[in-house]
Amino acid sequence: MKSPEKNTEEITRKNISVALAQIRQRISESERRFNRVPGSVQLLAVSKTKPVTDVQAAINLGQVCFAENYLQEAVEKIKCLDNPQLVWHFIGSIQSNKTRDIAQYFHWAHTIDRAKVARRLSEQRPDHLPPLNVCLQINISGEKTKSGIQPHKLEQLADDCASLPNIRLRGLMAMPKQDADFERQRTPFRELRQLLTELQAEYPEMDTLSMGTTADLEAAIAEGATIVRIGTAIFGARSYP
Repeated sequence: MKSPEKNTEEITRKNISVALAQIRQRISESERRFNRVPGSVQLLAVSKTKPVTDVQAAINLGQVCFAENYLQEAVEKIKCLDNPQLVWHFIGSIQSNKTRDIAQYFHWAHTIDRAKVARRLSEQRPDHLPPLNVCLQINISGEKTKSGIQPHKLEQLADDCASLPNIRLRGLMAMPKQDADFERQRTPFRELRQLLTELQAEYPEMDTLSMGTTADLEAAIAEGATIVRIGTAIFGARSYP
C-alpha cells in the first residue's frame, strides 16, 4: 500500500501535468487568435513558495523556465536541483543586499527600477557567466503600492543600464492593476508595448515584454507579450511557510 505522502505526491504531479497542459493550450490559442507567431510567447512558471518536488514535477513535463520572488528560498531550490538546463528568473523586488546572489545564481532579473541596482548586478556578475538579462520594471498603472519607475523616467534608466558591461538590457516588465474586463486589461499592456517600441529606436536589441499572469495572459499576448508569468494556474494557490 502506498503511503499517504506518496499518494499526495502523485496527485500533485497529476495536477501539475493537467495544469501545464491547460496553460500551454491557453497560450497557443491566444497566439492563434491574435496573429502571433506560434511559439513566440514563453511560459515562465512562477514557483515561489512551492516545494522543490513541485518544480521537479514541472521539469519532468518539459518546463525549463522558472521564476522566483524570494531570494533565499530561490537559491536553495537552485542549489538543490542543480540542473544546468534550467533558466532562472528573479521577479521579486531587489534591494542592494540581494544583488550579489541574484548576479551569481540567476539568468534574468525582471525588476530593475534603479541605476544603482543595475550597477551592482553588473559589478557582481561572475566573470565566467554571460551578461545577466534584465528587464526594466514600469509602474504602468501608477499604483503607490507597486514597485517600478514612472514611464517618463524610463529613457534615463535605459541609458544607464545599456552602458553596463555585465548586464544585457532585454526589455520591459510590468504588473498592471487587476481588472476583470478584457479590453481594460489590454490598455496598460498596450502602453508598455508602445514604450518598448520607442526604446527600440535606440536599442534595437530590446526584444522582451514580460507581462501577463494567470488572470490576464490573453490580454497580454494580444498586446505583444513575449513572456507570461504564470504561478497559480500551474501550481495552485500560493502556499506560505
